[in-house]
Amino acid sequence: QVQLVESGGGLVQAGGSLRLSCAASGRTSSNYAMGWFRQAPGKEREFVAGISWNGIVKSYTDSVKGRFTISRDNAKNTVSLQMNGLKPEDTAVYYCNADPLFNRLENGGVYWGQGTQVTVSP
Repeated sequence: QVQLVESGGGLVQAGGSLRLSCAASGRTSSNYAMGWFRQAPGKEREFVAGISWNGIVKSYTDSVKGRFTISRDNAKNTVSLQMNGLKPEDTAVYYCNADPLFNRLENGGVYWGQGTQVTVSP
């Protein structure tokens, strides 16, 4: 099955920026929709952003619209999340996710990464 590995997390001050990356290995994911979820301590997992296999269709949760941008590079089997104007409430573990169907992605796809920590200080 597909293996997903996240990178790019870290500690930033409010208003700062981070760029997360997710690299896929093993079985090719070039025809898979991919996205990002996050989970803060004591809270439920939340869908953040998704992108179709061809990169044309994108979806974002309302709280990150205008601040986060998802993109992908199928030649490298990677997906990225550019996060600008970060807020303390964005603090969470961010997980990469993939599924053959874009419309199923917001409920959680079949493949998951291990997560990367993002911490935003006030």
